[in-house]
Amino acid sequence: MDTIIDTKLIDLQQTIYSSRNPTRRWLHTIRKEWIITKINQYGGGRDTMALEVGPGSGIYIPFLLGAVDRVMVSDCQTAYLNHIETQFKPGTIELRQDDITHSEIPAESMDMILFTEVIEHIKRTKDAFLGLYNLLKPGGTVIFTTPQKLSTLEICSKIAYLPGIIDVVNKIYGEAILNAGHINLMTEKEVKKQIVSVGFKIVEHHKSGLYIPFIAEFFGNTGLQWEQKLEKKIQNSILKILLWTQYYILKKPGKSTS
Repeated sequence: MDTIIDTKLIDLQQTIYSSRNPTRRWLHTIRKEWIITKINQYGGGRDTMALEVGPGSGIYIPFLLGAVDRVMVSDCQTAYLNHIETQFKPGTIELRQDDITHSEIPAESMDMILFTEVIEHIKRTKDAFLGLYNLLKPGGTVIFTTPQKLSTLEICSKIAYLPGIIDVVNKIYGEAILNAGHINLMTEKEVKKQIVSVGFKIVEHHKSGLYIPFIAEFFGNTGLQWEQKLEKKIQNSILKILLWTQYYILKKPGKSTS
């Protein structure tokens, strides 16, 4: 049963960036574009290695391959790794079944780690951050994103995923809407507390992605323009808790040996 669910989620992750709904497409593409920019910015150097924890459909792997010398991909579920294996030539990347909360990957072996939209699926979040810290070389970088607990999208999703309502939502969007399985959403305060407690230094941080119910579903591109304008107005106010995604660049103190 888990394999069936995973396959559906993989298919979903491959289509959200071309969604018919302008708001849905925008919410995912702005995150994707930021991550690609940061991979290129923090990648590079001689004999460098990157790890992606929880690769999903594998959309970032080609960009990691272009930014570092070696790429490892890890996941605790084999369905995702099996999918990734079919997408790349043998020997291109290293696949590893591994749980980041008690990882068996060698300590201080990574120059860069991509950890995006994963922490919200993990119960022991502090253990996951500690796992990332232990795997990273001194001076290394973690590219990290996660949804905001109090964002309008996450709050509305709790209603949208209810039995019966999800069928209506699917019809409105005209495409698959699946429960993403977010079991441990955190506020900015909670995230920062755990990040700092394991030893990371936060060098970049911001939020983006305003979803307004009904406006997003029924006003198309015009509605998206309204959402984008309002997002700019609330970016530096208390209302920024309504924005969907938290973005972080984390550094492990110390001098890089690469």
